[in-house]
Amino acid sequence: MDSVTVLKEPKQTTRRASCAVCGASTRRLADIYGAYSERDYELRRCDRCRFAFIADPWTDFERIYDERYYAGAGADPLVDYRFELSNPLQTVRQYEWRGITNVVAQLLGRQLDGVRWLDFGSGNGGLVRYASEHTGADAVGFDHGAIASAARRAGIPMLAPEELLALDGSFDVVTAIEVLEHTIDPLAELRQMRRLLRPGGLLFLTTGNAAAFADRLERWSYIVPEIHVSFFEPSTLAYALAQTGFRPEHAVPRGGFDQIMKFKVLKNLRVKRRSLLTDLVPARPIAAAADRRVHLRDHPVGWAL
Repeated sequence: MDSVTVLKEPKQTTRRASCAVCGASTRRLADIYGAYSERDYELRRCDRCRFAFIADPWTDFERIYDERYYAGAGADPLVDYRFELSNPLQTVRQYEWRGITNVVAQLLGRQLDGVRWLDFGSGNGGLVRYASEHTGADAVGFDHGAIASAARRAGIPMLAPEELLALDGSFDVVTAIEVLEHTIDPLAELRQMRRLLRPGGLLFLTTGNAAAFADRLERWSYIVPEIHVSFFEPSTLAYALAQTGFRPEHAVPRGGFDQIMKFKVLKNLRVKRRSLLTDLVPARPIAAAADRRVHLRDHPVGWAL
């Protein structure tokens, strides 16, 4: 792959100070250095709803989410979508996919055969492929860019943006796994997800819990300012869901969630390949220890009104 020169002064939007979730004024917390772009970004937080955000985000998305990003050579060295796409049985993300399908089935209270499922911001479509093959769900993905095109070539059903326009009210389940933190206007994204769900449909998402690091947010490793620009406490996310047509509910089944957390621990340890050893790692104690620190289980799910 050809090398890419990193821009030190990336294209960005106009600096904003008001809260994108509740509209209140916000206060500056700190400057956060972006190692990939080699510049500082301003971190702000709303004292009313506790939403935190990068006030001057980099918006040259084609450059941010280029081939280097999907190979783990961009702003987030922990991702490796190319390997996962080509080696679905060998990636440790198998644990996350298994956990998500387990959680969704438990929340719905039934088997997933025939369930219309959209994975919004699906990356390489790995969850779509896993859900289709292991649960019988009628699953499709949605994402932009080169990795979505690669997923289509691999036979994974991936919707184009224009195709979503005809699918309002079509889905029983929408998942958004580590998506919302990438969005500059999270309410707009949540409204789009709500339009795609039928009434009573489920939105299950994962994103970092800013409450666990509220007193030291500027030192939270989850803040990678080139790509992670929106940060939620559970009450913030519940408020955002209520504002966008959902009934928030704090109910995440433990069994599947343990597998999701097992993956996250392995990922942060930079373990990419699944093996007999990783299979033998017990999910429950690993998840319990990790979640005592990050409290991801505290985030709500959303039911479409």
